[in-house]
Amino acid sequence: QVQLVESGGGLVRPGGSLRLSCVASGDIFSIKAIGWFRQSPGKQHELVAAITTDGNTHYGDSEKGRFTISRDNAKNVWYLQMNNLKPEDTAVYYCNEVVVVAGYVSDALNAWGQGTLVTVSS
Repeated sequence: QVQLVESGGGLVRPGGSLRLSCVASGDIFSIKAIGWFRQSPGKQHELVAAITTDGNTHYGDSEKGRFTISRDNAKNVWYLQMNNLKPEDTAVYYCNEVVVVAGYVSDALNAWGQGTLVTVSS
């Protein structure tokens, strides 16, 4: 089993930046890809970005050019660097295992964890 713990959220003003972290433990060798998702109240989870073990990345249209997903294999940590944040980015952010097939990112494979809250407000 893989355990994923998110951190790094907080309150930031529009135009600001945050870096979220997703720390993996357990059977990390089974991970093929990690996705960052977000959820606003009353809405479904939305894919923000994903990265495969070979380094291929995928972004949603709203995040392209502003967010960057990366990984640190030595530390078993995945990051989501968020720049030029907007109020509509406000959400609880989660990381989860995904698979990527023919350029398409799957839904989350596991149950949602605690997440980390990002609030963008002046």
